Amino acid sequence: MKGNFRGRSFVVLALAAAVAVSGCSLIHKKKPTLAYKEAPVEVLYNAGAVHLDRHEWNEAAAYFKEVERQHPYSEWSRRAILMEAYAHYEGNNYADAISDAERFIALYPGNAATPYAFYIKAICYFEQIVDVGRDQASTAQARAALTEVFKRYPTTEYARDAKFKYDMTVDQLAGKEMAIGRYYQRQGDPIAAIGRFKTVVDDYQTTTHAPEALYRLVDCYLTVGLNSEAVRDGAVLGYNYPGDLWYQDAYKLLTSRGLRPAIPPADYRGPGLPRLLPWGRHKDTTIAPPPVEIAKTETQTHAADVVAAEDKAAPAPKAKKHGGFWHDVLGL
Repeated sequence: MKGNFRGRSFVVLALAAAVAVSGCSLIHKKKPTLAYKEAPVEVLYNAGAVHLDRHEWNEAAAYFKEVERQHPYSEWSRRAILMEAYAHYEGNNYADAISDAERFIALYPGNAATPYAFYIKAICYFEQIVDVGRDQASTAQARAALTEVFKRYPTTEYARDAKFKYDMTVDQLAGKEMAIGRYYQRQGDPIAAIGRFKTVVDDYQTTTHAPEALYRLVDCYLTVGLNSEAVRDGAVLGYNYPGDLWYQDAYKLLTSRGLRPAIPPADYRGPGLPRLLPWGRHKDTTIAPPPVEIAKTETQTHAADVVAAEDKAAPAPKAKKHGGFWHDVLGL
């Protein structure tokens, strides 16, 4: 009995191990690796370019890495590092893209293409920004990296895009402070809320969150009986945003307590609601790597033949079976 039990246990453990390994293979797509085969640098580079044009990001990165490995001191190798970073970025492989960009910066700090390395690194951090309800470490990293781009290279096209995205990161950090302040206010802790709203007014006064922060300061100060502070911030709100709906509400709140701000609300009413910025991966706005002189036409044709041979040699995809979860996992 004991021996049979052990046998059955071994089968169960083996099955569990198979499920775990198979499950991992389903979740994590294995990156392509190229068998070492010496080839002219132009052929390797252009094969990567063919895959890039076909939006086969992992395959493109593998070829550009092979350029760097086989021809480390060539001009093509220097270019290939940037293209590898771009391919990793397009494939949402941000950690590798950042690593590639940092490697280029370390090896070629004075190269004409170095501004792009700083730029693609900053964009990788920017696209990892999450909503204000979560940790904003990527926002701080993106802000620092974007600042480096437009301060180091102020006259480049990368600086213009970086400055625009920098403003979005500032708005995001202000939004985080607002979210925490609103939470404290809902929990009946106006003192803690005041601290957050003051941070927005003092440090992020040019963002879209400033009018709401001033309104909520008015509300919190009235709650704790600091009427003069409420009137002061109401006046700031009215002076800077006389037609904003947040001032409409602040004016009503103050007058309901017998307090009358000096500036009446303007006729224009809007926008009032918090202006949420469209976070996400907007790759269509990202600037592509700077152009480079491509190899001869016959070399490009040879590279296309190499990729076509890969397609021909690749095994045909298996037809998907519809036998349920265990069939999918175990390949039955």
